[in-house]
Amino acid sequence: MTDLGYYGLEQDGFKLLMPIKKKKNFPLFDAEKNYNKMIGKIRVVIEHINSQLKRFRILSERYRNRRKRFGLRINLIAAMVNGMNLQ
Repeated sequence: MTDLGYYGLEQDGFKLLMPIKKKKNFPLFDAEKNYNKMIGKIRVVIEHINSQLKRFRILSERYRNRRKRFGLRINLIAAMVNGMNLQ
């Protein structure tokens, strides 16, 4: 799930889901519109999760602590956000 900013990753072998753009003077087919809607629904969920994670200053700014505990802190924040979403 990406936008054009990550287009180069596809050349590195990653599989990307990108919306289909309309060609000049050619409308999208119904199947292409449905594909774009599916991608949009997935993207909204991902963007909401990203915004919830960025409430924590540690994830919204540059990380300035030791790398040793970075993974632990990220896991704790993810667990807290997940717990908030379940309630």
